[in-house]
Amino acid sequence: MEEDREDISGGEGEGEGEGEGGYHRAAKRLRTEEEAGGEELEDGEEESEEAVVSSGTTDSRNRSTGGKSGVDDTHCIPPSPVVHVRGLCDAVVEADLVEALDKFGNICYVMMMPFKRQALVEFDSVESAERCVSSGNRDAVCIAEQQAFFNFSTSQRITRPTNIDDPSSGNKVLLLSVQNPLYPVTTDVLYTVCNPIVNVLRIVIFKRNGIQAMVEFESVEDAQKAKLALNGADIYAGCCTLKIEYARPNRLNVVRNDNSSWDYTKPFLLQRERGKGRQRQAILGEHPSNGYGQHCPLLPLPGNSRYRRSSEEVHDMITYPLLHHKTSSSSSYMDHPASSSVAMVSGLHPAKMNCSHIFNIFCLYGNVEKVKFMKSVAGTALVEMGDEYAVDRAVTHLNTIKVFGKKLNVCVSKQQAVIPSQVFELTDGSSSYQDFSLTRNNRFSSSQSSRNIIQPPAAVLHFYNAPPTLTQHQLHKLCTEHNVPIFTKFKIFDAKPSSKTLSGLLEFDNKTEAVEALTVLNHHQIRIPNSSNPFTLKLCFSTSSHL
Repeated sequence: MEEDREDISGGEGEGEGEGEGGYHRAAKRLRTEEEAGGEELEDGEEESEEAVVSSGTTDSRNRSTGGKSGVDDTHCIPPSPVVHVRGLCDAVVEADLVEALDKFGNICYVMMMPFKRQALVEFDSVESAERCVSSGNRDAVCIAEQQAFFNFSTSQRITRPTNIDDPSSGNKVLLLSVQNPLYPVTTDVLYTVCNPIVNVLRIVIFKRNGIQAMVEFESVEDAQKAKLALNGADIYAGCCTLKIEYARPNRLNVVRNDNSSWDYTKPFLLQRERGKGRQRQAILGEHPSNGYGQHCPLLPLPGNSRYRRSSEEVHDMITYPLLHHKTSSSSSYMDHPASSSVAMVSGLHPAKMNCSHIFNIFCLYGNVEKVKFMKSVAGTALVEMGDEYAVDRAVTHLNTIKVFGKKLNVCVSKQQAVIPSQVFELTDGSSSYQDFSLTRNNRFSSSQSSRNIIQPPAAVLHFYNAPPTLTQHQLHKLCTEHNVPIFTKFKIFDAKPSSKTLSGLLEFDNKTEAVEALTVLNHHQIRIPNSSNPFTLKLCFSTSSHL
């Protein structure tokens, strides 16, 4: 019987030096009541602002631990208008920082680092920053009712994508980066999040670097209000965290209204596209659930929030139909086909792909129940997952990726379930059908689902649950034996004294090589001397772009 030694369930371990990794966290609400206290970094763990701020944002160097007050390290960093804030609680958004710190001077810009419970705050002068740091070292300065810690940044300015010559410049278009997107994010979701604060004109969602969106407002002032209220907040409890900056373009061009783009100033686009898109599943219907764990409700602005407009001020620019709950007699919405928890994947390599390899990839985006290769269509398989949201995540992240030189086509199947009919033998001798519903390698069970971080395929893999004696040479040998690409860089995380397993990072030359290695080696069992049960090596895509 396989021994389950893992400390985490499908994402990268907290406190192991990984980028903006975060797992089971209380939901961040605007101006909330007391939330669980912020957890500083462990002693001895160095933190780099460069590692947690998006590329090119700062030119900072390694930091001391967040658990320190900053007294020991401020003397060696020259004063700067930019202050590094640590020890924030989960509930903090940009507005909390401005409210607590503007007494020290005018604040030009705030960069939130929500998964690290940190932020960068740029004042309009060095004197204002000095007042902030000295006050924080002398007395307790609380942000959202919890003491925070301050020291100077080595950067003299936080880089923003707008006018570089004007520190106070803004834009009426905001760039929203959605971190840990456990559930689908559509124009409906973003409209419902932003419009209670100020009027939304247009939304465009794109998926180049994870999930990002641009939201256009009526004025720069409106965009500033939205950024204050939402920067660092969660859309859903414990996931879909918003990191907001000003965008480069000052106007969005929308050609159609659907789940990825919407122009709220042109109702005729809705009428023309009436038969398509615009489902409000995540907003007006039941909130998303992975079917295994706790429900994850959308977090509206609290009724007493000073950032939320009164009901008289909120004008609906378009009237939306309600999403009715599914019943046996009504399983569709506006004549749309019902959603399915079955994905269809085609373009599979006929000799190198089997049910287990498909499971190894798809399990990163939801529980996999069954996998069946289709006898009538070569290189095509059906994958039944835990729910329709898992299928949506798999389609979002796996469609068009290359595996063993072939591009996958992943889409929602018309089938509502996978039936084990016409079972045959694949090229490698394995069965064309496999049931994974009882495997312990599914990572979205009730006790684990909230700790998963949904990541698109990347060139860096995170490995965990490995034997404590595992070496780089052994991993090289493992790659060679299974004829998969060999990683170019290797990093081991410092294990806690009580840990019985090893975790770390593997960097490959490119994303395709990392995908192939994960496809074959994920859940590979490693036996070691004097151990009766094997260690199941687990892999997932890392939040780090490089080592």
